[in-house]
Amino acid sequence: MPGPRDNSRLVYSTDGGRVKPQLAPHNRRLDPLTRPLAGPGSPPDDGVVRVQRDKTGRGGKTATTVTGLPGSEAELDALLKTLKQHCGAGGSRDGRTLAIQGDQRERLMEKLTALGHKPKLAGG
Repeated sequence: MPGPRDNSRLVYSTDGGRVKPQLAPHNRRLDPLTRPLAGPGSPPDDGVVRVQRDKTGRGGKTATTVTGLPGSEAELDALLKTLKQHCGAGGSRDGRTLAIQGDQRERLMEKLTALGHKPKLAGG
């Protein structure tokens, strides 16, 4: 009598071990383990501070996010306090991203420029 596994096929196997990722032709000289990876949603590290309006994950409320800022955690907290006072709004920090309540893009652009950063409007 045939068993229930006679009609099966292999779906997944780990016999191959660790598979090295394939590099794009223009990056073949770089080692994939030493090359910094920028995942989806992570801001590029090019020295430009990006200011954009955002509504995702806030129940439809508008917030202005600032990414790409250099500095330590304490410096980011101090900058967040300065920006909140300048805009007269609340805000928070999530990792290296600053979020200021409301659409404050123009005010943040002028304040960041005055503080010596190179801000750029991002998004739509």
